[in-house]
Amino acid sequence: MEAGGGVGVGAGPNYNPRTVEEVFKDFKGRRAGLIKALTNDVEDFYRQCDPEKENLCLYGFPSEQWEVNLPAEEVPPELPEPALGINFARDGMQEKDWLSLVAVHSDAWLLSVAFYFGARFGFDKADRKRLFNMINEFPTIFEIVSGSVKKQSKEKSSVSNHSSNKSKSNSKGVKEVFTIHSLNLARKSRHMNLHPKDDDEGLDDDEEDDDEHGDTLCGACGDNYAADEFWICCDICEKWFHGKCVKITPARAEHIKQYKCPSCSNKRARS
Repeated sequence: MEAGGGVGVGAGPNYNPRTVEEVFKDFKGRRAGLIKALTNDVEDFYRQCDPEKENLCLYGFPSEQWEVNLPAEEVPPELPEPALGINFARDGMQEKDWLSLVAVHSDAWLLSVAFYFGARFGFDKADRKRLFNMINEFPTIFEIVSGSVKKQSKEKSSVSNHSSNKSKSNSKGVKEVFTIHSLNLARKSRHMNLHPKDDDEGLDDDEEDDDEHGDTLCGACGDNYAADEFWICCDICEKWFHGKCVKITPARAEHIKQYKCPSCSNKRARS
C-alpha cells in the first residue's frame, strides 16, 4: 500500500505517551500529518483513495506524516481506528465535500486517540481538562480544509501583544514585516513587490496590516499569523500560507504573477 511516509499507527510497539505534554505533542504530530494529506498532498491522497480498493483509512503519525492503509487486523486494535472506507465515497461526492467529510472524521479520530492515552494512563479530571484546552487552542482540521476557520479572540490578543513588542526588533525583523505588507498590496495589484519601503510611513502602515491579519491562519498548517515569517496569498481561494509550508521563498515570489496554492493547482489539473 502506498503511503505518505508513515510507518504504522504508532511510533513503535512501545510508543506510549504518558504525560499531558507527551499526549499533546503526539496530537500535534498526527494533526500535522492529516492536514498535509488533505491540503499540500491532496492530489496524492486523492489518488490513493481508489474506490476499487478495500476499506481504507487515513492515518496520521506523531512524525507529522500520513498514510492511507487498511485497518488493523487485531481486535481490539492497539489504538482507536480512523473511519473505515473513506475511499468508497470519493467519486460519489464533490471533492471539496468529500475532503471536508474526511476532515471531520479525522478530527474525531485525533480526539479519540488523545483521550485513549489519557484513559490508559489514568489522567484525572484536571489533566483531561488541561489536555482538551491545549487541543482546543488549534482550529480543527475541518475548519482548515473547508476554509471556515473561526476567528479566535485569544489568537488576536496574542498577535496584538506580539505587535506591541515589534519596536524592539532588529532591522532584519522590520524587513520581514515589510514583506508581509508588500504581499498584501501585491494580492490587490496582482504583481509581487517584495522590496521594503525606506520612508517612516511604512512602519505605521505595517502596524495596521498586523491588525488586519491578526486572525489570519495558514491554510496549510493552521497556525496563526506571525510578523517575522514570510507569507503568501493564493490568488484563487485567497487563503494565506506560510512560505515554508508551500515551499515558496521571497525570491521566488518576486517572479510569480499569479500564485495558486497546491490545493487550487491540483483541482485545476484534475478538472
